[in-house]
Amino acid sequence: MPLVENGRIVEDRYVRVAADGAIAERVPVIVPAQRFLAEADTLIRRDGSLGVDWPNDRRVAELAPWLGHLALIALNFPKFKDGRAYSQARLLRETYGFSGMLRATGDVLRDQFHFLVRAGFDSFEVKKPADAAVFAEVLARYSVYYQPGADGRAPALRRRLQGGAAPKVRERV
Repeated sequence: MPLVENGRIVEDRYVRVAADGAIAERVPVIVPAQRFLAEADTLIRRDGSLGVDWPNDRRVAELAPWLGHLALIALNFPKFKDGRAYSQARLLRETYGFSGMLRATGDVLRDQFHFLVRAGFDSFEVKKPADAAVFAEVLARYSVYYQPGADGRAPALRRRLQGGAAPKVRERV
């Protein structure tokens, strides 16, 4: 399954660990949510980047005490019509200030890339290599936004008020 990270197709350096699987030291791992919550104090002290696979039916507030120790949070889209992970991503970025990697997993479609980035995701597991290849094209489609997002891009009004380079709208004559 191709991985798009920060706009590029990359090799996944994280190893997914089963609920009862052994965890190697000095290897970036992603553990299931239940295992993370049961062993959090031990896992955050291990040598190596730590990620958690967080289901979309759990509150992200449960992660708050450990956010500073997590390098990656993988949020799941079990169906393309289920958008709860969008809300989880916005909460993690805007409410809890999570600055690590947010990864979209599951049923992630090409049509969602732009919205996922605006919600704060910076890594995507996609099913089709062709979808991964058009990622940069999709992101380059828009340069100005009217709504605020969790991706750090200032909306058009804020850019104008700050003297930024937001394009001016031509007046009708």
